[in-house]
Amino acid sequence: MNILIIGSGAREHAIAHALHRSETEPHIFCYGTSLNPGIKQMAYNYWVGDITDVDNVLEKAKEWQIGLAIIGPEAPLEKGLADALWRSSIPTIGPKQKLARIETSKSFALELMKKNGIPGLPTFRTFHDENGIMEFLTELGEDNYVVKANGLTGGQGVRVAGDHLKSMGDALRFSKELLTHGQTVVIEEKLIGQEFAFMCFCDGEYLVPMPLVQDHKRAFAEDKGPNTAGMGSFSDADHRLPFLTEKEVDDAWKIIQAVYYALHNEVEDKYIGILYGSFIATAKGVFVIEFNARFGDPEALNVLTILESDFVKLCEAMIVGNLSVDQVKFAPLATVCKYAVPKGYPDEANAEGEVVDISAVKDKAHLYLASVNPVEGKLYTTGSRTAAYVGVADSISCAEEIAEKEIRAVGGPLFHREDIGTDRLIQKRIDEMRKLRSE
Repeated sequence: MNILIIGSGAREHAIAHALHRSETEPHIFCYGTSLNPGIKQMAYNYWVGDITDVDNVLEKAKEWQIGLAIIGPEAPLEKGLADALWRSSIPTIGPKQKLARIETSKSFALELMKKNGIPGLPTFRTFHDENGIMEFLTELGEDNYVVKANGLTGGQGVRVAGDHLKSMGDALRFSKELLTHGQTVVIEEKLIGQEFAFMCFCDGEYLVPMPLVQDHKRAFAEDKGPNTAGMGSFSDADHRLPFLTEKEVDDAWKIIQAVYYALHNEVEDKYIGILYGSFIATAKGVFVIEFNARFGDPEALNVLTILESDFVKLCEAMIVGNLSVDQVKFAPLATVCKYAVPKGYPDEANAEGEVVDISAVKDKAHLYLASVNPVEGKLYTTGSRTAAYVGVADSISCAEEIAEKEIRAVGGPLFHREDIGTDRLIQKRIDEMRKLRSE
């Protein structure tokens, strides 16, 4: 089978690896925004272009006689790429445009939960202009609000009181900035606790859960610094997370199921692909942060690295609608993912065009290339996340040691978060949740 991957980051590199391991021996094709040499060495053909240009992507898919497409990033989903592929009889992993609103419109997701009485809904309001913003901020209280762009902003559309916003005046100014750029604004109550990712395979009728993962958005150790696209993540050998209770996991599972079925009823179409629930465990229970309509990055690297099932067959099961829990198997192992990024990332990355050397990485099977520029046999930085390594072991602690050793071997003017997956940081998460629950 000819399988097309849309996208060219580390997430798509992990998708390519999972497909490449299949006993069906698929022919892998890629349409990406840049040339990822890790994907290219597995691909029959590779095209660099605008992945949101639906007509051009569709033209290539037809030329390559694609039998299955997998959409990695969110932007092509918003543009209706899945709709166009399905209309051309190309089965696609990734929801159609109206279903993808669960990610591309935060207000749509929140209103869907409200309409269907689904628990886990934070206090929120949507604003189309600045009228009423200060009143709602005052109602929520000082340092108790989060301001979000309603639509996609490439991960730069969220500011949190006390972290990024030092006053209600800051919040109003950021809201005006979003409105000026054509966004509507969602303001929510600020939630205190531990965030976690709950991803599921979806076949239009049922969901099958993947191992829970915690991402680390802040650039520096101890969760300091600006938000990023994700500096790394970890999962445990029991596929849960050590700071969560069984009830919290169960509550999140019930919420994501309820949202999935509500979405089907609302749109009257089948959601086929990946549904990602971003949750936060708080003193008052589990709440929703947001939903994504695709694999997370870096979370995909954790789960796909330990996926034992044949990924091609899983995709086929999602397409035909006969996915079952028995078909989905992950190794009972812990994972720790760490990203190497250019110095100055994300705000002032100044290492664009610097050489990256991966020759010292011993086990390159778990090294995933992200934003690199290959020129004459060498890799160069581009200013965004460069490469990620996933350590795999019986425990998070051992997986962290592997990930740390290998990511350190990536040469260049880069840095990474040394604390992700460490015993100290995980114990801190556990202690913080115990304290919250006791209060």
